[in-house]
Amino acid sequence: MRRRFIFDPPERFVTGTIGEPGQRTFFLQASAGGRVVSVALEKVQVAVLADRLGALLLELDRRGIAPAGVEPAAGEDTSPLDEPLNEAFRAGALTLGWDGDAERVLVEARAESEDGEPIDPDEDDDEDEEGPDLLRVRMTAAAARSFVERAVRVVASGRPPCPLCGEPLDPTGHLCPRRNGNYVN
Repeated sequence: MRRRFIFDPPERFVTGTIGEPGQRTFFLQASAGGRVVSVALEKVQVAVLADRLGALLLELDRRGIAPAGVEPAAGEDTSPLDEPLNEAFRAGALTLGWDGDAERVLVEARAESEDGEPIDPDEDDDEDEEGPDLLRVRMTAAAARSFVERAVRVVASGRPPCPLCGEPLDPTGHLCPRRNGNYVN
């Protein structure tokens, strides 16, 4: 049975991590009215979501649709993820968009498919009771900007990159492909 978690709007929508750099688990978390939903995802998914959401906001600003500075800023959210932190599902697909009628940014996360096949959000009927679990968040452009700022900080707060290849450095270094398998510290 499909579960739908709808936040329109959330009181809080953030990304955060649990664990030490190199062993972190990334989450999207939405909360409102005492309800908290946490969705696990990969670091690269957070990075791409922040990048694409930032690009969408820039385009909306360029068109004068949701210009920065018109809405009150959501403020910097540096608080940890809300408790209890129970993973509702692991995200397999993320989508975003702009609802012009409501003047809201839309972010959706769909659960991984059971068979490991990619999920095409365009082919997923939201009314189908057998579809993947879904988190849907509709928020103001200011709240989306706040999400992007935090997501960029969270992604960047991990292990420092290797100066040669860009891969993350472990505390003991790593085998660098640019150094033909020799360690870089």
